[in-house]
Amino acid sequence: MSTEPHIKIHNLTMGYGDFIVQHDLNCVINKGDIFVIMGGNGCGKTTLMRALVGLQRPTTGTIFYSGEDFWNIPQEDQERLKRRLGIMFQSGALWSSLTLAENVALPLREYTTLPPRRIDELVSFKLALVGLAGFEEFYPVELSGGMKKRAGLARAMALDPEILVIDEPSSGLDPLTARRLDDLILELRDSLGTTIVVVTHELASILNIGSNSVFLDTETRTMIATGNPREALRSGDPKVRHFLTRGEA
Repeated sequence: MSTEPHIKIHNLTMGYGDFIVQHDLNCVINKGDIFVIMGGNGCGKTTLMRALVGLQRPTTGTIFYSGEDFWNIPQEDQERLKRRLGIMFQSGALWSSLTLAENVALPLREYTTLPPRRIDELVSFKLALVGLAGFEEFYPVELSGGMKKRAGLARAMALDPEILVIDEPSSGLDPLTARRLDDLILELRDSLGTTIVVVTHELASILNIGSNSVFLDTETRTMIATGNPREALRSGDPKVRHFLTRGEA
């Protein structure tokens, strides 16, 4: 696996007005990582994700994508970098009035000049990649929770992003469906070489798929670098071990 930095979080502090959510965050996400942002409720996981994808400017600090300083470049360059990102939101965020094919086609129609037939081919391919071949004409209301998550993943991958950011992929799913989604994330990383950032507090997912991670501590409001979660479970910081064992160790 490459050790070339794909994303670098540098001296990042995030807050709302005078309230600091997290401060002095510094970490590197390498190409091909499945990097897990973990921590308890209210620790700032989603706030960090919003800073990563350009939805919320940090209070101080910045984020580098392959050496480009995202928060200190012109807006047109920020938009260019955003197109290298795919985002899967916790709820799936599918348009209820559109079929699955139309949902996945939306970014292709918005950001490319591909002809309709080529877009249809790509949509079918992306849906097949996540196990939804044959469901092109289904509406989100007709799908199970796991299928909605996979459809959201297909749309996030529509533009072949270098970096995939996934918010709480296992939230609301039964253990078997959650494991299948974890396996799919691993397959996508291995087959496409995508760098994947996962925001989650689900222990099974953290230990199943994470190759690198950071723990956001609610008490100190800063990070605890953890590396591979499985190694952290054995010999990491006591707070991280406590979190990864739900206090049983």
